[in-house]
Amino acid sequence: MTDDQNRAEGAKGEEAKARRVLTDIASHAWEHPADKAALQALRRIPVFDAVLRKLFGFFGEKPIRLAFQANAVKVGEHQFPEVYKIYKQALKTLDAPEEYPLYVSQTPIVNAGAYGMDQPFIILNSGTVRLTSPDELEYIIGHEIGHILSDHVLYRTMTVFLINLANMGFPIVGLAARAVLVGLLEWSRKSELSCDRAGLLTVQDPEVVMRAMLKMAGGGEDDETSLQAFIVQAEEYQEGGDLADQVFKVLNLMAATHPFYVLRVSELRTWIESGDYDRILRGEYSRRGEPDPAYQEDLRAAASAYAEGAKDFVDNVAEAAKRMGSDFLSGLKR
Repeated sequence: MTDDQNRAEGAKGEEAKARRVLTDIASHAWEHPADKAALQALRRIPVFDAVLRKLFGFFGEKPIRLAFQANAVKVGEHQFPEVYKIYKQALKTLDAPEEYPLYVSQTPIVNAGAYGMDQPFIILNSGTVRLTSPDELEYIIGHEIGHILSDHVLYRTMTVFLINLANMGFPIVGLAARAVLVGLLEWSRKSELSCDRAGLLTVQDPEVVMRAMLKMAGGGEDDETSLQAFIVQAEEYQEGGDLADQVFKVLNLMAATHPFYVLRVSELRTWIESGDYDRILRGEYSRRGEPDPAYQEDLRAAASAYAEGAKDFVDNVAEAAKRMGSDFLSGLKR
């Protein structure tokens, strides 16, 4: 069978799987507290609005949209039709208010992205379409729809543009813009945790989500990888290491737009174990237009977590430095 025939057969099987349609679900039902807190902190950066206004004025909506869409194929009934069916199902499950343009770009890396300003759109890398099963692809598409429904796309687009401009040495990226970029990267990593939840709510099968993360981390086929081993790896990463290792874990993420997949697996499992995932599937969730009753509580909890995390990080750095200094002096005395 060809790839398209395999995907068509898989899609037929997926149709038999019931998906609970989450009618009128509000995005704050799946948003991670750290996502909300990081966004609040980002907006408090004094130069944040000024940098964004400068970028808007310089580029505008249309050039940015064209830059992303220039080398991609728009998905529809006659272009990647099976992908289009999966996309329509994902939109239905999350009760998205409209259909956003979806494109496939010739890129072997297993990834996807949602971008835009006033007119959001989604781009799937061709490597994603070819390597993932229909249900794994549905999770990835649901994840990107989650970014749109959570109003993440503007800041995600700005993050990509600032990274590219900084790499090119463009003069618009001065110290102020670099400060904004650091904040955007921190928020971007937290926003992924929210949309992992949106993707899970789309496909409604935790094993599918973790299999997709395994493929996005390593790129392997089902017959050469083990989901259970990947989960064990995630647990070992979270729990293992000395103080210096904990410092390096933070430093390794500082320039990244996404958290490591092993961390995302752990975060998602924690959310499932909290019971919130099952409550949403039972229909116990906030509807659009309703205020977020947990918003202030989430912000306080996230702010507290950030404060504790920052203190732990500083303490760990200090302790690691002290230990390194002690080891160095001990070596001199020998």
